[in-house]
Amino acid sequence: MDSLRPLAFVLLLASPGYEAQVETWRHDREARLRSEGGWLSLAGLYFLKEGENPFGSAEGEDIRLPSGPAHAGILELHGKEVTVRLAGSVEARLGGKPVGNSAELRSDASGAKDVLALGPLAMQVIERGGRMALRLWDSDSPRRRDFAGLRWFPVQEAYRLTGHFVPYPPGKTLKITSVLGYVEDLPCPGYVSFRLRGKELHLEPVLEDGELFFIFRDETTGNGTYDSGRFLYADAPEKDSVVLDFNKAFTPPCGFTPFATCPLPPKQNRLEVKIEAGEKSPAHH
Repeated sequence: MDSLRPLAFVLLLASPGYEAQVETWRHDREARLRSEGGWLSLAGLYFLKEGENPFGSAEGEDIRLPSGPAHAGILELHGKEVTVRLAGSVEARLGGKPVGNSAELRSDASGAKDVLALGPLAMQVIERGGRMALRLWDSDSPRRRDFAGLRWFPVQEAYRLTGHFVPYPPGKTLKITSVLGYVEDLPCPGYVSFRLRGKELHLEPVLEDGELFFIFRDETTGNGTYDSGRFLYADAPEKDSVVLDFNKAFTPPCGFTPFATCPLPPKQNRLEVKIEAGEKSPAHH
């Protein structure tokens, strides 16, 4: 399909069935963002120090909560083990069950989903760059309450491309830097080559839960789309083919909250072409 054809013609290439499928995907994405556990509810990120980390809503607490008891308790860090000790009559739930005086909070690096619920607040221990941190959600967050909605380019079937997958030898990794500055070596199964606007382009994904996860920039980055780049998922290759649907390219969590730890596009995923498809910059940018 010739992607250089005029936009008015390209727009006709989105068949009603395909357009409806993409619009459903976009609706579901916005619903996840707006949910209680969505990125719009993220209200804090606190790196823990060794030993005691008092938390509560009072001024002077190491971890200052936006609501709740003045002193809710203490998070105690020893190495990579975190224990919560609740104060007095403070009530909280872990995995839907009441917490006693204390409980272990396993980090996301363990594969656990230990979320401590305290009224409208939810807390989880995460590990980033070898450090332990507390991630805080607030279902009453102003960002969630005042969100104006996502903005998108029109659905264009010409931006649903089939690329050629070239595998790497097992064990190949891709160095990914986060917005916090730490670097991770993530598994990279190969690269995808494709043509767009007469150019031969390449993208390298990392593996995430069996899917290909692309972190990329293009010439709309900072000029219509989010400043740091966008994300795109694709199904695992079928033989040597991968479908790249840029109508489903989306803004990283950092576009909606300063408390996310987003990965940044590696140098080889900076595309010298405009991809006017998928999600535009959030309304506040």
